[in-house]
Amino acid sequence: MVAQGKVLLIRRGHVEAPWHGAWCAPGGFCEVGEHPIETAEREVREETGLRVAVTGYIGVWVDEYTDEPGRGDAEVINVAYYHAVPIDDTGGRIDETEVSEVRWFDWGEVPPDLAPPETLEAVLTAARAALDRGTAAFPAPDRPS
Repeated sequence: MVAQGKVLLIRRGHVEAPWHGAWCAPGGFCEVGEHPIETAEREVREETGLRVAVTGYIGVWVDEYTDEPGRGDAEVINVAYYHAVPIDDTGGRIDETEVSEVRWFDWGEVPPDLAPPETLEAVLTAARAALDRGTAAFPAPDRPS
């Protein structure tokens, strides 16, 4: 999510999941029958307390869901990334088992400990480039009604 020239990241609080303590975009797994846009909006609300609207699509990145890439037994994840903007601050509580910190970063101050470690930097670069070109917002033709 981006607002006023800053990007919102969360610090992962999952003790038993990969990348504990790393910074990542708010997100999570789709529920059965849930569209990825609905997942993105729901997960941001659950993880940050903010209601957002997805405004554009960045792309899909594939990565291993593990702290030890290349082991061969890691799950492979396909992560869809979207641009979103805040609708309002509902003041919701964050799930501290999932998130230990929520923070807005200037683009030049994004921390180096990102997750997924192999791809999030490329995602943020693509997101920033789309914002700079003015192509970050567009109607998603498959947006659920």
